Amino acid sequence: MRYQIQEAFKIILSDPKVTAILVNIFGGIMRCDVIAEGIINAAKNLNIQIPVIVRLQGTKVNEARKLIADSGLRIVPRDDLDEAAQLVVQLSEIVALAKRAGVEVKFDIPKYMLEK
Repeated sequence: MRYQIQEAFKIILSDPKVTAILVNIFGGIMRCDVIAEGIINAAKNLNIQIPVIVRLQGTKVNEARKLIADSGLRIVPRDDLDEAAQLVVQLSEIVALAKRAGVEVKFDIPKYMLEK
């Protein structure tokens, strides 16, 4: 699973217009923690510099949230798909605006965002 997620991220990140990523996990068949591990490894191996929002629902969701929170990466978990979609659009707009202005943006995720 780790390799598949990393390859998917490589394809997504090959487009320079991508300014944020939304991953929608519904862990009915596949456990959320396994997918979260794959996302974390891909983010580390690919040195992802844009925001990654992960909507989590399903089996082992609490374990997945802990893995993401403990990773120290720019990955924001959300339970609600609408909220996740709104957040990824807002962050994407910030990144796009910064790129147009020639400004580099580094995202440090505030603790309160990780606790929702």
